[in-house]
Amino acid sequence: MTFEKVKNIEIEFNGEKFARIPVKTKVIVKGDDIAAVVSEYVSGNTQKGDLVFISEKAVACSQGRSIPLTEIKPGFWAVRLSHFVTKTPHGIGLGMPETMQMAIVECGLPRILVASLVGAVGKLLRRKGDFYRVAGDKAASIDGPTPYTIAPYNKCVTLGPKEPDKTARDISRKIGCPVAIVDVNDLGGKVLGASSKEMDRDVIVALLRDNPLGQGSEQTPVGIIRKA
Repeated sequence: MTFEKVKNIEIEFNGEKFARIPVKTKVIVKGDDIAAVVSEYVSGNTQKGDLVFISEKAVACSQGRSIPLTEIKPGFWAVRLSHFVTKTPHGIGLGMPETMQMAIVECGLPRILVASLVGAVGKLLRRKGDFYRVAGDKAASIDGPTPYTIAPYNKCVTLGPKEPDKTARDISRKIGCPVAIVDVNDLGGKVLGASSKEMDRDVIVALLRDNPLGQGSEQTPVGIIRKA
């Protein structure tokens, strides 16, 4: 297996250097055994002390949580609330009716309405992030379609993975390494699932803060963190 280049394979944290090694895989689809897929592509390339991290989107796709736009019918509130979402160059987020509709399905309309109200007040106070602090990880993990996303997911809305901690533990048992399921983009990141409660999620986010795997056509949903 040949490792792909990343933005910067090494990063320094607390005076120590770490490598973030990307692993190219096949396009992961509904029904794939994610533990088996990860094992196939990292087998023979991990060593003691490594931590394997996996894109939450890859896990979600294997669970069938990527829904074609044609199957989503936005309702009244989804259409109206999506107009108030701040759009960024890094992704659609909930700024389209289809992604907002899935947030309503995942989180419930009352919670999304409260989050929208709190978010609106936060904007008046020039404060960011209030909507997602109320709506929670399920809303924050929803990805909309973008032109640079690998097909067929460039025409889908992808939800966050189910049972990310359990999934991380299952993969860890399969490959014999600690595992983290991460949601990382150019705006920041979060560890959604970890194979061990002792794992320091803040350190993992810090080590991945520059989104080393990218989020487009790289086709590298798996990576290895290794102390250099």
